[in-house]
Amino acid sequence: MAVPQKNAKPGKPPGKESQPLIIPKTPAEEQRLKLERLMRNPDKAAPVPERPKEWNPRAPPEFVRDVMGSSAGAGSGEFHVYRHLRRREYQRQDFLDRMSEKQKMDEDYLEKIKENQKAAEERTAKRRKKRDKLKQKKMMVKKAKMESTKQADSDEEKESSSSASDKDSEMQEGEDDAEVPSFVMGRRRQ
Repeated sequence: MAVPQKNAKPGKPPGKESQPLIIPKTPAEEQRLKLERLMRNPDKAAPVPERPKEWNPRAPPEFVRDVMGSSAGAGSGEFHVYRHLRRREYQRQDFLDRMSEKQKMDEDYLEKIKENQKAAEERTAKRRKKRDKLKQKKMMVKKAKMESTKQADSDEEKESSSSASDKDSEMQEGEDDAEVPSFVMGRRRQ
C-alpha cells in the first residue's frame, strides 16, 4: 500500500524537496547561488555556452534592380531606401576595415613572437658558447694539473733513484709552480 506524502503534488516527482525561492540582491550573491546549484549535483555536467558567431554583414548584391538615378522627381519614399542602402554599405566598409586591422595586428603579433624567439635563441647560443668555453678551460686546467702531478711523480722517482743536489730540486719545484694555473674556476685561492 502506497503511503501518501504531505507535499505530494501531481506535477512533481515524489521525494524531491522543494527549494525556497531566493532572489539575489547583488551579483556576488547571484554567482554564489549559481555555484551552489551546480555543486548540488557534481556528477551532472555544467552547461558551457557556445561562443557566439561573429557578425558578418550581408554581401553586396550581385544585381541591383532599382538603380537610383540623379534625375529629379524622386518620390518621398526613395530617400529612406537610399538611407538604408547607405547605412548598410557603411556598416560593410567598417566591418572590412576592422577585419583588415585585426589581420594586421595578428601579423604584427606573430612577427613579434618570431623576433622574440630569435633573440632568445641568440642569447641561448651565446650562453651555450660561454659554458662550453668554461668547460674547455676547466678541462685544460685539469689536464695541466694531471700532467704536472705525473711530472712531479716522475721527478720524485728520478730524485729518489739518483742523487741530485737541493738546488736542482728547488728549481724544478719552481718550474712546476709556474706550470700550474693560478686559478681554477669555481674555487677560491688558498
